Amino acid sequence: MSEFFHEGSRQLQDRFETRPMADRLVEAIVSDKISAEDKAFIEQQNMFFFATVDQEGRPNCSYKGGSVGLVSVIDEQTLAFPIYDGSGMYLSAGNVLVNPNVGLLFVDFQRQARLRFNGNAFIQDDDPLINHWPEAQLVLRVKLREMFPNCPRYIHKMALVEESTFVPKQHCETPVPAWKRLEVVADVLPPRDAHLAGHEQDAATALNRS
Repeated sequence: MSEFFHEGSRQLQDRFETRPMADRLVEAIVSDKISAEDKAFIEQQNMFFFATVDQEGRPNCSYKGGSVGLVSVIDEQTLAFPIYDGSGMYLSAGNVLVNPNVGLLFVDFQRQARLRFNGNAFIQDDDPLINHWPEAQLVLRVKLREMFPNCPRYIHKMALVEESTFVPKQHCETPVPAWKRLEVVADVLPPRDAHLAGHEQDAATALNRS
């Protein structure tokens, strides 16, 4: 527990008289191994929130979405997920290369359940899982430091209406995001997208649909 909490947490725990409860919760719910139940929960999700930090400790949080199975649990301490085509800024993946500390938040809005997963991330060239997800550019793996479920009382209950048509799938052509056809990026598209230049759509419509 002395390693799990820092002085900032302890200061607020003492102010609001929650230190004994906080210590008890660490003993009861924090784990350094992925159980069979945790594995099932993680692999049932089609999205999660991914927090990284850069070399200066500045945070960045992103949304990662896909189909069910977006995240694979490799063993009791490791999970993996794909990096798909995006804006080309590589903020999250780039942060991992300079600072491996990451946090993942899985939220099941239909069941109103959530799970925090903190650990050290890494990217390896020629990852054997690269073909597990269609069109994956990279595979990011995370070694577990600690994980724990959160109280679900503030999770809004929501239902999935439709999966994004941009999620890559086997034997199905993935549509091109409309923003890649805008004139503002026409001369800086990477070679694989250069053929899209010169097909600008109305900017407002394009960005609203992407």
